[in-house]
Amino acid sequence: MSTPRLSVVHSCSSWLPRTQAWLYQQVRWLPDDIESHVACESTQNLGAFPAPDLRCFADEPAWRRVPDRLARRLRLRRHLGFLSRVARQTDSRIIHSHFGHAGWADMGAAAAARARQVVTFYGADISQLPASDPRWRGRYRELFASVARVLCEGPHMRRCAIELGCPPGKVLVHHLGVDLEHIEFRPRTCPTAEPLRVLLAGTFREKKGFPIAIEALARLRRKRNLELAITIIGDAAGKPGDDVEKARIVEALRRGGLEGSCRMLGFQPYDVLMSEAERHHVFLSPSVTAADGDTEGGAPVSIIEMAASGMPVVATTHCDIPNILEDRVSGVLAAERDPEGLVAGLEWLMDAPSRWLSLASAARERIGAHFDARTQGLRLAEIYRAV
Repeated sequence: MSTPRLSVVHSCSSWLPRTQAWLYQQVRWLPDDIESHVACESTQNLGAFPAPDLRCFADEPAWRRVPDRLARRLRLRRHLGFLSRVARQTDSRIIHSHFGHAGWADMGAAAAARARQVVTFYGADISQLPASDPRWRGRYRELFASVARVLCEGPHMRRCAIELGCPPGKVLVHHLGVDLEHIEFRPRTCPTAEPLRVLLAGTFREKKGFPIAIEALARLRRKRNLELAITIIGDAAGKPGDDVEKARIVEALRRGGLEGSCRMLGFQPYDVLMSEAERHHVFLSPSVTAADGDTEGGAPVSIIEMAASGMPVVATTHCDIPNILEDRVSGVLAAERDPEGLVAGLEWLMDAPSRWLSLASAARERIGAHFDARTQGLRLAEIYRAV
């Protein structure tokens, strides 16, 4: 007997920033018996991230947008009319809100459409938001009382949700998946007669720890008299503080004498990122808890992708990164804000080239078992049906 189709609306602010490719993978790899629709306020990068059935608030007739805009001026819930209308038109029984703050805003629409609501937290929404604005603690308690399921990337984030008041029985760990069929496994080897090529990638935010990574690389170069070739993919993305962080990164390169050893490529498409990854020996991703409380929440998806490709990853014990990489088994971990610990991890790799293959193989095996996008799509469908 075939499984009956189930219609789901994915609610997000914009479909889709380049830095949220992991959301595209979630929707893309749902099985055929899940009929996906996307409801958003604006669109971008549609060529890179085609949506199965896109409904954009900005494309609604002007007369339909008036009630929603009035609701916003009155500080009522976002998408109250638009989102509930999309859910009813598509006969969707589930609204999946992506990001916690969107979940709270979507509560009224889910109730109006008589749809069950699933919400996924991703990072700043579970750490920075309630830390910087106490009102969100109360709002999240409202959300947790009404929502059917809360999904988190790993056990650390799940604990954070429970500490904010989510009943343990409602919150599940659901890993973000990567497309392993299109990530070739090419175990790197330790360089002997060439520079150590180190890759960093991410938006220029304090939580990424880029200035700390650069300080560690400057120390490593001085200590080992080592030639380095550093590539940074990413840039400021327009949020308050991004340009300040960019200036800190540039200053760290100047202070460490690494300007001539570093290429800063800005934001790049995914295929460029993976092409650059093939040319590098090590991926460095030393995430930290920012001064304003911002965190990865779970872990950067780039860590999963780079480890899956066979490249050793040197990272930190931040949030759910240890749920992906086991120190000295499938990756190399240091404490947060510890440049000397990062140096020690890089030296551990360089001093034992024979470890590189076993490290890469262990990482690929774990990612294949727990972070494959196809498997995670099936698991998400199971969660929808249980709801």
